[in-house]
Amino acid sequence: MDILLKPIVSEKMTLQSEKFNRYGFIVDTRANKLQIKKAVEEMYGVSVDSVNTMRYLGKMKSRHTKSGVIEGRANSFKKAIVTLTEGDKLDFYSNI
Repeated sequence: MDILLKPIVSEKMTLQSEKFNRYGFIVDTRANKLQIKKAVEEMYGVSVDSVNTMRYLGKMKSRHTKSGVIEGRANSFKKAIVTLTEGDKLDFYSNI
């Protein structure tokens, strides 16, 4: 099971990474906190202090077309906020 799907790179997460040493990831919905901690430590070679998770329900979407209104739902996802120990840093842009 691929646990870490993608990192969250936004203004809010950049501020949290600078101030509080926290980083955000979109993770598999079946992953628990221990699996997320292990995956981050193995992939980036850092030590994780804590993991907070939250689940998001997909938003309802509607679109007006020639044939009528099409309604659907965006995908649900799980987000993890990982706090690293003092002195550790992550660099998402080094692999580009």
